[in-house]
Amino acid sequence: MSEEKIQSALRDLAQTAPPKLGAFALWLLEHWNDIAFNSIRGLAQKAGVDANLVTRTSRELGYEGYDALRADVQRLLQRGGATYGGRARALRNLPDADIFTQVLSASGDNLQRLSSPTLLETANDCIAPLLEARHVYSVGVRSCYSIAHYLSYVGGMAFDNFVPAPAAPGAILDQVSQSTPEDVVVAITYAHYSAEVVRACQIARDCGARVLALTDAQTSPIALGAWKVICLPMSGPQLMPSLNSAFLTVELILAAMAARSNGAADRVARFEERIARFGGYMAQ
Repeated sequence: MSEEKIQSALRDLAQTAPPKLGAFALWLLEHWNDIAFNSIRGLAQKAGVDANLVTRTSRELGYEGYDALRADVQRLLQRGGATYGGRARALRNLPDADIFTQVLSASGDNLQRLSSPTLLETANDCIAPLLEARHVYSVGVRSCYSIAHYLSYVGGMAFDNFVPAPAAPGAILDQVSQSTPEDVVVAITYAHYSAEVVRACQIARDCGARVLALTDAQTSPIALGAWKVICLPMSGPQLMPSLNSAFLTVELILAAMAARSNGAADRVARFEERIARFGGYMAQ
């Protein structure tokens, strides 16, 4: 449904619905962004209404429930701020008091959505293949380099098959072109979709390697032909799509791998002792 149709329906409700429903419809018109960045409970709490009223209003608008309404509003807001500059400009329209609240609320909602059974089942299915892989490559550039580096760094502490994430774009090709069907390439990108990462996935597939795509949608170019896809909840008014769920996904995967590995704890202990011995850690 278009933004114009949703807001027109809200105006109709504000004028014709029973008092509580009408007042809430009017509140939604004045707090449009809150629909996208809050759970049903969070929105009800902010508006000072019962959660059942949120569900009822969503259905009055023609949706099966609040999640469907929120998904439409998120899509509309993302379209309006499809560029990073657009996202930054949208922040100018938020009152100062609302910025922290909306960022924190959206982040909490993203993490809640990350715990969906389908997403966790997909992550769980990756654990054994990652442990058994000859090499695990981590590919991410720009903002996603931090995710790729964290995965390869912590993974390298605990397991002997993680390859350090390449920092230079040319090194991505150097690494991934050596991959084989025995390897897993973990790729991280989201709209606008970094060309280097998309190309790396194409090369990995050509080499027969399995691609684990951490991205924002099933229609992402790195999701096409991937072995596994984990769609990251990344909503929020931040300057760029939120990466909190990406970090947590990587932490979930690494923790599950360590729990199933007989040698991970000893490898981490040896790493820690080595760094301490040569002065890498400050004494407590």
